[in-house]
This record gives sequence, C-alpha cells and structure tokens, in this order.
Amino acid sequence: MYMKAIQVSVDEKLLAAFDADEEVRRLGRSAVLRRIAAEYLERRRRGEVRSKYQKAYGTGAGLGDEYRGWENQGAWPEE
Repeated sequence: MYMKAIQVSVDEKLLAAFDADEEVRRLGRSAVLRRIAAEYLERRRRGEVRSKYQKAYGTGAGLGDEYRGWENQGAWPEE
C-alpha cells in the first residue's frame, strides 16, 4: 500500500502530550494518526447512515394511511 506523506500543524503542547502517549511511542505518530482518521471517518459514515434512517423512518407515522389496520397482521414462522 502506498502511503502519502502529509504535513500537519499541531500546537506544541498537544504534540508533546501526543508523543508522550504509550501507544504513540510504541506504534509511531503516523500509525496512530491513520487509525484515528479511519475511526473518525467511520463515525461520520455511521452518523450519516443513522441520520438517513431517522429521516426515512423516524417520523413516528407508522406504516401510513395506506397500510393502516395491518400493523398486527404479520406472523413469524414457527421454528
């Protein structure tokens, strides 16, 4: 996998605290920052999916007028 080097500006205090972290010392800055970026993007993706579900299904309107009265008609198959 090709890795592209980037430049990031960080406050000196934050960098010192980051460098003092055990995981950062063990794995290195780049590895930890890659993991953090991946986790951030995954949280954002999940938040977007959750938002879309809430928009689609979160109205509390149930099945709507078209299916009113059918809410309790479904049955699970017996095992």
